Amino acid sequence: MPKKEVKNKIASKKWLKYKIDGKTITRGKMCPKCSTDSFLADHKDRLYCGKCHYVEYKSKK
Repeated sequence: MPKKEVKNKIASKKWLKYKIDGKTITRGKMCPKCSTDSFLADHKDRLYCGKCHYVEYKSKK
């Protein structure tokens, strides 16, 4: 039997949510319901948690 072809997996982009300024580390907004388990996805008009479906709408300027 021939070996299975290895598929390339997409790496997690969780590291994009962190910013390092000198000695301080800031992170993206976390879900208030899931506590520190998941980040809120930043969409054009809202912040969204994919785990518990929590939504925060951005204010229109």
